[in-house]
Amino acid sequence: MKKYISIMMLCAAPLLANAQGAFDALQMSQDELRGTSRFQSMAGAFGALGGDVSVMNQNPAGIGVYRSSDVSLTMDLDFQSSKVDGMSSADTQTKFNLNNVGYVGAIKLNSETMPNLNVGFSFNRNKSFHRHYQGGMNGIKSSLTNYVAALTNAGNWSEDDLAFGYNGHPYGANYNPYYDSAAPWMSILAYDSYLLNPVSNGFEGIAANGASGFAEFEVDEAGHTDEYSINFGGNIKNKVYWGLGVGIVDLDYDSYMYYGEGLDNAYYYHPDFDASGNMMETGAYETGYASYGFVNHLATRGTGYNFKLGVIVKPVNELRLGLAFHTPTYFEMKDLYKTISSFEMQDSYGTFDGEKEAGEAGYWDEYHYNLHTPWRVIASVAGVIGQKGILSLDYEWKGANTMRLCDDGDHEFTDLTDDIKNYFQATHTVRVGGEYRVSDNFSLRAGYSYQTSPVKDVVKDGVVSVITSGSNPAFQYDRSVQNITCGFGYRYKAFSLDMAYVHNYRQSNYHAYPAVTYQYGGTDFGNYAAVNDHNNRVSLTLGFRF
Repeated sequence: MKKYISIMMLCAAPLLANAQGAFDALQMSQDELRGTSRFQSMAGAFGALGGDVSVMNQNPAGIGVYRSSDVSLTMDLDFQSSKVDGMSSADTQTKFNLNNVGYVGAIKLNSETMPNLNVGFSFNRNKSFHRHYQGGMNGIKSSLTNYVAALTNAGNWSEDDLAFGYNGHPYGANYNPYYDSAAPWMSILAYDSYLLNPVSNGFEGIAANGASGFAEFEVDEAGHTDEYSINFGGNIKNKVYWGLGVGIVDLDYDSYMYYGEGLDNAYYYHPDFDASGNMMETGAYETGYASYGFVNHLATRGTGYNFKLGVIVKPVNELRLGLAFHTPTYFEMKDLYKTISSFEMQDSYGTFDGEKEAGEAGYWDEYHYNLHTPWRVIASVAGVIGQKGILSLDYEWKGANTMRLCDDGDHEFTDLTDDIKNYFQATHTVRVGGEYRVSDNFSLRAGYSYQTSPVKDVVKDGVVSVITSGSNPAFQYDRSVQNITCGFGYRYKAFSLDMAYVHNYRQSNYHAYPAVTYQYGGTDFGNYAAVNDHNNRVSLTLGFRF
């Protein structure tokens, strides 16, 4: 009989009751290419250019370039497509967004040293979380129940910790493990759904004896991250442009995640039931077919703030250099979450099924905490080619390993900090964009950007076992993100119209549960799948300068 050992440290077990773990923090810290159509059509390579309201979310020194006031409105239409490798079709959806609203007011100072001082206000949708994908895996040789058994054994939990009370229960007939036990909800749900079998030194999953079958999963995400920015900027002798900004960020995220398995030759306990359907003390262990699934609902709400500092230097008219620093966004967060397990067992002894739910406060459990997103540094260079062309290049460093999770008193969870450092690395993003002025009124634009993965190879290769939190063992991450962009702009006197097309190609991994190491050697990497997103966006910006 196979025995399982979890790579997870025992000290991490208390954190499993929290709704947020390292990969949840990564999910909430994401952003994407958003802003005005001009900004998007050049792939966001504006760190050294300025003169666009989107720079308030990138390099606030860009508003110092303005010589006149500007107001603009951006709308876009997203055509999203997500496909799991091995599936014959993709999941698609279409979303309309009010992407950006901005205003820059230019205040002339009539000074040779500082000709103008500008102030800017903007609303920007930094991230849309909308995404839906689903898939299946045939011939699986591993099972979520084996992972939960390893997790339960790591905490040295007993049957008495996981089972509901009854007459003769050591903790009393009114004992409810969801309220009275510190054991992980995943362990409680699995045990009370007959997915864990007690053995002499702990627990085993119902697939521990070699059961095989299929798995299916579905992920449905929604929500957004919006930022409201206030910026001040100016220039010194039209050579050095500076900017300071503060952002107020609103986060709204909802997810539905389902994972289920159907196993042949599963080994589980089949209880006896009386004529009224009540479980009796008698029963037997049987080998048969078992199907079960877990549904996890999560609703996250957060508000936070950040600061930005930037500078642009123009040593000659043909060359501009930019540098910007972004502090973390300091979020106050609230999670509402619940988990439901369902099961059905079929064997020669008969068929039985049921459903269990984890969640306090009636339907949902609630958890409050603070999140500090990564630090960011953006270095930029741009060249002006005569009176016709612009070529711009940005490099962005984003320290995913600098994220921090804290309690609602802002006391750091040091174990989660260690997880963040072990799992994540800095992402590197390169953006290049160009603009060519066909005439005084009409311009063409194009761009490209590439972002590396924030996840270390030791996680991708299963060398480090991931610790998840709450009752959801699934996690996902990006392997790479690319944007191919183009667009045009039309100017007539004070009015402007810009359009952009963005093709976003995102490669990511979905893991149903973390890796588990066997006592006899070898690692079960769990059931996972590659997901590819091909998203297309068309945006329109209307502007007016005065």
